[in-house]
This record gives sequence, structure tokens and C-alpha cells, in this order.
Amino acid sequence: MNDALEVIKVPARRGRMVALNAGDTVDVVNIHGGQVVDTWAFARDNPAEYMSMEHSHVLHYRLNFRPGDALCTDQWRTIMTFVEDTSPGIHDTLCPACCAPSYTIFYGHEGYHDNCSDNLKGQFEALGVPFHRVPTPWNLFMETIVENSNDMKDMPSTTGTGHYVRLRAEMDCYFAVSACPQDLIVINGEDGVPRDVALHIRRRPGKLVT
Repeated sequence: MNDALEVIKVPARRGRMVALNAGDTVDVVNIHGGQVVDTWAFARDNPAEYMSMEHSHVLHYRLNFRPGDALCTDQWRTIMTFVEDTSPGIHDTLCPACCAPSYTIFYGHEGYHDNCSDNLKGQFEALGVPFHRVPTPWNLFMETIVENSNDMKDMPSTTGTGHYVRLRAEMDCYFAVSACPQDLIVINGEDGVPRDVALHIRRRPGKLVT
């Protein structure tokens, strides 16, 4: 592994997508703590193929993933491995990405609201990659729990300053995140204020990103 660290800051309410090669690792870092990060991966040889929460649920037969788990695509190919987690370890896998209509339907917001779906679409456009859909993201650091009654409940993220999740690419892929702009309910920490996050990327030596 190349010791050189590539640091990419993702501003609050915005998204970022990067190309990874198989063997590269990426840390999704909560710079200030409490920030939910919608997370996706797409196969570079077929961007319509995506990291699937539903397929990964069945692969491990559980709703929440653990370090050491593989994350697979909708074609059952392993795309990422969950390597390490320094956070409290709660990462929602059920909720879809927020979109402009969701802020109106659920919260009565009038006018446009920044959202993770548009953040993802914008990153595809920025890289000139064909866009197909917004899959259910892996919502890192989002503490939505399933109660004994089977009801779901949103809790403020308790992720601390500097906590991170480390992932390893198992195929050449596009890796995308959105620093969730949700500010109408309290999921982004106790104050509900969206904040910047960072990606720390370590590249496998000997292969250029194309």
C-alpha cells in the first residue's frame, strides 16, 4: 500500500465521487463528529451496477454490517470490504437517500432543499459518468434503530470527532459520498447542523486511476 495519503474535504451539504482501483482504501472521516454520510459504490466497468444494501443484507443475513464483512453489488459481486470502524458502530442500511420532494412530503419544507440524491447525480455529471439511479445508500454514522415493536426511530448521531470507517475497494469502482444536508430533524448530532467530512484515500501502488 502506498504510504501517501490523499485527503479530500467534502463540504457540509455537498457530495463527492472519486475513482478507486481494487486494493485502494478509503477512510470516511467525521471531522467534527455527528455527521451522517450517505455512501455508495458503483462498478467502473458498468456504472449501472451498484453496492446493494439489500443484497448485502442477504449475504450476511443481518441488517447491520461488521468489520470484515464484504459488501456486494446487485449482481452479487464483492465491491467493497468493511475493514475498520472507530465509531460507535451504528450505520443505517434501510433509509433511502433524501431528495427534494422528501423534504416537502415529510417536513412541509417549501422550495428547494439540498439533498443527497441530487448531490450524487451532480457527481456523476461532474465526472462525465452515465447516471442510472440513486440506490439505497449505506448511511454511515446514521443511528436509525429498529425497536422491538419493529418501528424505526431516528436518533442523533453519537459519532465523535475524528471517528472513521475504513473501506477497501475489491474492484475498480466509483466511490461516492454525501455529507447529508438534513437539518429539519436531529440526526446530524445533537444540534442537527450539517458539517464537513473528509475522505482519506491510500492508493495501491503500481496502478493508475483511469
